Amino acid sequence: MRKLFIIVATAMMLVSCSEQFNAAYLLSSGAKLAQAATLSDEQIQAYVGQYVAQLDAQNNVLPETNAYVKRVRNLTKGITNVDGIPLNFKVYGTNDVNAFACADGSVRIYSGLLDQMTDDQVLGVVGHEIGHVALKHSRKQFQAALRNSAIRDAVVATGGAIAVLTASQLGDVGEALLSAKFSRKQENQADDYGYQFLVDHGRNPWAMATAFERLLTLSTGGASAGSQAASSSAVSEIFSDHPATETRIQRMSARATQDGYKRPSK
Repeated sequence: MRKLFIIVATAMMLVSCSEQFNAAYLLSSGAKLAQAATLSDEQIQAYVGQYVAQLDAQNNVLPETNAYVKRVRNLTKGITNVDGIPLNFKVYGTNDVNAFACADGSVRIYSGLLDQMTDDQVLGVVGHEIGHVALKHSRKQFQAALRNSAIRDAVVATGGAIAVLTASQLGDVGEALLSAKFSRKQENQADDYGYQFLVDHGRNPWAMATAFERLLTLSTGGASAGSQAASSSAVSEIFSDHPATETRIQRMSARATQDGYKRPSK
């Protein structure tokens, strides 16, 4: 699940949970496939939520008094849910340039991204990531992770109850989610969602194209004067599983032009 994207995913990039694991039996490979197909949205959200809690514990989650967090709160004011899934926004303090949204509604924005982008560009990236959740891409990604033995042959739910995953099992979930790539079609759909997300919130959708331009510049080592140095490796990772960036720029630019929006000067 990480990702610009991710998963969530960029991922996805990506409170230790209880070490107790409520398992009654081991799954056969056939049973795991069936389990992956029948998990409810609530179950998937619960398991992904456990993984995000572990991520939060491992990262520098900035406090509400931090300037980055205040900026995000202002940007996302009124954005409370997607298709009935409550959204929660947090900022990770790091020079990495990334953001991701997860199936449980968790949205994580890296301070490095905020350093490098305008408000509209940040919101476009956030819209793209939320798009993966709204379009059920993140749900399918988790199902793929489970099919790939992300939870090590153990029962993930018994009689509808939610199992508490161990740290090791959560690590397996994260590894599988990061290796489960979004398809080119899914990325384009998320781009379109991000575009409309900007329009719906009164922003210039040209920001989708300019955000990609900015990321492309950063991936080749460019950085804004006066800003903190971005992690070029992290930015490059964003593009490792996305459609050709130039194509995405052209696609979003053409749509904004056709819709009569003027490209911003900055």
